Amino acid sequence: MKYWQSFVAAGLVSLLAFGNPSRAQSSPAELYGDLFRRVQLEKLFPDGKTFVDAVPRLAPGAVMTAYRQQQPRDKDALRAFVLRHFRVRGINDHDASNLRDHVRALWPVLVRQPVERQAGSSALPLPAPFIVPGGRFREIYYWDSYFTMLGLAVDGQQPLIESMLVDFTATVETYGHIPNGMRTYYLSRSQPPFYALMLDLSKDDTPAIAARRLAALRQEHAYWMKGARCAVASGACERVVRMPDGTLLNRYWDDKDAPRDESYAEDVATAAEAGSDKATTYRHLRAGAESGWDFSSRWFGDGRSIATIHTTDIVPVDLNSLMLAMEQRIEVRCRKVGDTACATEFAGLARKRKAAMDRYLWVGREGRYADWDSKTRRPTPVLSAATLYPLFVGAASPAQVSAVAATVHAKLLGRGGLRTTPNQTGQQWDQPNGWAPLQWVAIDGLARNGQAALARDIAGRWIGTVAAAYAETGKMLEKYDVEERKPGGGGEYPLQDGFGWTNGVTSAILERYPDIATDLDQAETRAAAQ
Repeated sequence: MKYWQSFVAAGLVSLLAFGNPSRAQSSPAELYGDLFRRVQLEKLFPDGKTFVDAVPRLAPGAVMTAYRQQQPRDKDALRAFVLRHFRVRGINDHDASNLRDHVRALWPVLVRQPVERQAGSSALPLPAPFIVPGGRFREIYYWDSYFTMLGLAVDGQQPLIESMLVDFTATVETYGHIPNGMRTYYLSRSQPPFYALMLDLSKDDTPAIAARRLAALRQEHAYWMKGARCAVASGACERVVRMPDGTLLNRYWDDKDAPRDESYAEDVATAAEAGSDKATTYRHLRAGAESGWDFSSRWFGDGRSIATIHTTDIVPVDLNSLMLAMEQRIEVRCRKVGDTACATEFAGLARKRKAAMDRYLWVGREGRYADWDSKTRRPTPVLSAATLYPLFVGAASPAQVSAVAATVHAKLLGRGGLRTTPNQTGQQWDQPNGWAPLQWVAIDGLARNGQAALARDIAGRWIGTVAAAYAETGKMLEKYDVEERKPGGGGEYPLQDGFGWTNGVTSAILERYPDIATDLDQAETRAAAQ
């Protein structure tokens, strides 16, 4: 075949494949008429090329039918319509059903290598690689890491779990406890003690390593209980509170009573607003940071203002649930190595703690576990997601489980997941925010106690929220608004992305409920058709 004949033949194939070029395709302006004009004239996107390159989720005619039916009135409604009916590059072109793949791709991004001591640096040394939360949080954090590990466990990253346990064990051996995070300015406090539960995720049962971990676990328990002797006289000392019947329970605390280094200006301002003894206010703020719930109406005297914070007066249900879990695991580990005295001691401590939790932290008439105020000597009025911790650690009776489940369903279940509290204060650990660790505590605690339907419901709502934000932003976020199913807000710093515990809980939920990914696909299709 001659050259020109080849050229003609190729052209014929082109015409057959793509249609006659004389019959030009309609442009976006021609296809979408009034919708197009509104998007461009109202500058829905900064760049006028953004919308014209968008890909419709339905046939153009169906999109316009939906537009004429819905007639979005303002710019926000118009944006919502466009993002529901078009894939816009860089904005919502992320496939929500691929959340799991996205999380798996993020693990290497969040890995950090061992840290060596450097003069003048606030970073504390660590011997092994670890995962950071992301964003402004560039060091390993204590309770974050447990929820991160849940995802590592199901995403084929077991070596990283073992590596992080090397770090935490070495940290206890070095400092006597696990700090809030691995910075010098965090050394005066810890965070919710999840080390015992982290050890449940390990696959390494080497006797020498097990012995070292048991020693570290007992050392951590001693750290939390070292105020026991002085609590005899005062009623409360360091992290220990002597209850009216003489039982010892725990509270959040900080060894310092000055403004936090990392939130210095904020703490100075709060202390000035509080108008009381500044050192006391600083201690309450620091204790709130140790709780991980920094900040929440749980810690406020009036339930509304951070100026009334009184964290160290409160005996928290989540902390004491975790202490119970720690004591039970120490008992099991001591029994396994034949240390009968240790096993007997910690079995007794666990029994006393559970009895005290039932006596002081259970509010039967309200169907909830509560924090206890050592000043008023009664439960606090704040309902929070912490009510689910006794279920999570296996400390609730069937009747208590049923009552808590009913309360959660009636008062804490939001459109997009579990509310942190029902209170709107502007603080990040209050309504409308939901947080990945609290979703998992609820889901796992309910599921293991016969409340499978509610657990699955929370899981589906939460993943739907995470997926919606991911579809719009391409990011995994620190917290979410579970009322509006969008990125969360409030607190002392901007919303962070990364994000370690959201990644971990997302993978853990999708591993437990693989049908949720299918639900996401179907939801996308239904939303586009509306």
